[in-house]
Amino acid sequence: MWLYLAAVLVGLYLLWRWHRERQMVPRLSEKYVLITGCDSGFGNLLARQLDARGLRVLAACLTETGAARLRAAASPRLQTVLLDVTSSRSIAAATAWVRECVGDRGLWGLVNNAGTAVPSGPNEWLTKDDFVKVLDVNLVGLIEVTLSLLPLVRQARGRVVNVASVMGRISFFGGGYCISKFGVEAFSDSLRREMRPFGVRVSIIEPGTFRTRMTDPTTVVKGFKHLWERLPAETQAAYGHHYLETYAKSIALLHPVSSSRLSRVTGVMAHALLARFPRSRYAAGWDAQLVFLPLSYCPAWLADATIGLFLPVPAGGTRARP
Repeated sequence: MWLYLAAVLVGLYLLWRWHRERQMVPRLSEKYVLITGCDSGFGNLLARQLDARGLRVLAACLTETGAARLRAAASPRLQTVLLDVTSSRSIAAATAWVRECVGDRGLWGLVNNAGTAVPSGPNEWLTKDDFVKVLDVNLVGLIEVTLSLLPLVRQARGRVVNVASVMGRISFFGGGYCISKFGVEAFSDSLRREMRPFGVRVSIIEPGTFRTRMTDPTTVVKGFKHLWERLPAETQAAYGHHYLETYAKSIALLHPVSSSRLSRVTGVMAHALLARFPRSRYAAGWDAQLVFLPLSYCPAWLADATIGLFLPVPAGGTRARP
């Protein structure tokens, strides 16, 4: 009897949650949303999808070419602005432009999507500047953009959507990328608690592996080889040339099995922006939900052993054991 009662209660909870999450905010045509990183990938697709739903999209692009291409694919409602999230001057100019666009309505949504993963590789192969290059875009730039636009979001009692990654839960490789995503998680958590009394909701998006320009194997392997070529001979000897080749092959094999359905990510982004009751976190992609997130809750020895199966063995080392 208790088993049946538990099943009924679980069913009722899932039905209630399904109904709750289907409720959307009204008057979409009056809402302004700024999205960073709209030249390609998730940001580009989300901008076009929200534009098709009637929202007033303000798309921030890094290049004029990307901005022109996006305008050609969208309605006249969509507006673009050039934004380099690593430049305080560029952020200030974009903020002034947004303030002029939204007027007294405020900014309903801010989607911090701009990001980079290059350079990435074994930590020993990298310099401080390599880490800073990624952190400036993925974390420091995200923070400065958010702080600059937060008064406008607060005015509208709107939403902040920060794109992190499952690599912000468990680090699979060295460099600034995973570090930056851990930082995005921490910043978003504190911001969510601080903004709740103002009616502002903050959500974190945690995508798995998807086929975007950032994950293109040619670009990734090229960057990895560049790191190898600048290493001292002693370090190259410690790792061995086979380490480079094996790593490059593993990256090339990962790309075909990653998802090409970017809408899995933009769909949860849209829900975070438009649902009356958005979630605090969204995991996007089967690998994020079934592999990476469960692995992040495992004991360290088990996570290390699992990830270690996919890492090459250096010439001067042995296969790590738990």
